[in-house]
Amino acid sequence: MTTDTRPRTAVQLQTNGMGDLVWHAEYFRCIAEQSQGGQVTVIAAPTTMARDLIGHEPWLREVIDFDRRPRNGRRGRHSGLDGLMRMGAELAPKRLDRMVMFSDHPGRAVIVCWRAGIRTKLGYGATWLQRLLLTKAPRIAMYDGPPVTGTYLDATAFAIAQGFCSAPLVPHINVRPDALARMRERLAAWSQPGFALSIGSSEPFKQWGAENFAELAARLARTGAGVLLVGGPSETALAQAITAGIASELRPQVLSLTDAPVADTVAAMSLMRACIGNDTGATNIAAAVGTPAWVLMGARPPLMHDPSRMKMLEGASLADISPAAVEAQVLAGLA
Repeated sequence: MTTDTRPRTAVQLQTNGMGDLVWHAEYFRCIAEQSQGGQVTVIAAPTTMARDLIGHEPWLREVIDFDRRPRNGRRGRHSGLDGLMRMGAELAPKRLDRMVMFSDHPGRAVIVCWRAGIRTKLGYGATWLQRLLLTKAPRIAMYDGPPVTGTYLDATAFAIAQGFCSAPLVPHINVRPDALARMRERLAAWSQPGFALSIGSSEPFKQWGAENFAELAARLARTGAGVLLVGGPSETALAQAITAGIASELRPQVLSLTDAPVADTVAAMSLMRACIGNDTGATNIAAAVGTPAWVLMGARPPLMHDPSRMKMLEGASLADISPAAVEAQVLAGLA
């Protein structure tokens, strides 16, 4: 039996969103192909919902929560120097050989590596301090432009420089078969073809608003299509407000999906004709499972990680993007 001499690898993700995890996932897969057992351990914030999104991927060994900066105001388990040392102590028994850091501030992860006994520490190496702290390896020049595009370009440059891949990779995640079966059953009696409206937003300035979504949902419903309002539990009231703004005769074609597990939401997205919505994780998920997505960006810089499946809806501001214009652009793009 041949011994697998490839390094036992952990991958650390700095950013905190589900969308961030989705478009990093293909780079993680490439790293796994060069790691022991063809797998990696992913270290990420709990808010990325990594177990739900990629927990079933064959290249994933396990997910470890990096609970450093919770959104609910509590002190994270891994906050502060004592928290980083605790994280390192938790990793030490796993006998990891290397940590690959998708981060422009790797200092905290370096402390974790020191405590865990991880000798190889790969990161961007964009500053003299990073080069001092990290293992000697190819470094990159950080992208100096609009931040909404920077994380993807930096991650891509890093992965290519390290030889994990040879070209930029578009997002892709696999749908869990059990989740797909559940959503096929749940949507069986619903109007098809279906359009998903991604109504959630991590920041108020990314929110298009209930009135606009209600008008767009009504317009799509009048074409005979079903409309799925996609969000998390915190969007339940928003989904109710959107539904209330739709004519009663059209409401049977509009279904709210704010109570489903993340894996089921991923499956639902894969069954849609298209997804339209705020710049949030759900639009990234839609594109990653092969569903065309239109993202309401307003005057913000465009996303660049999947130009073939993610189309930007731009304007002087979000308020200047009308439901009629969105409907026209989406239907024309699908024709």
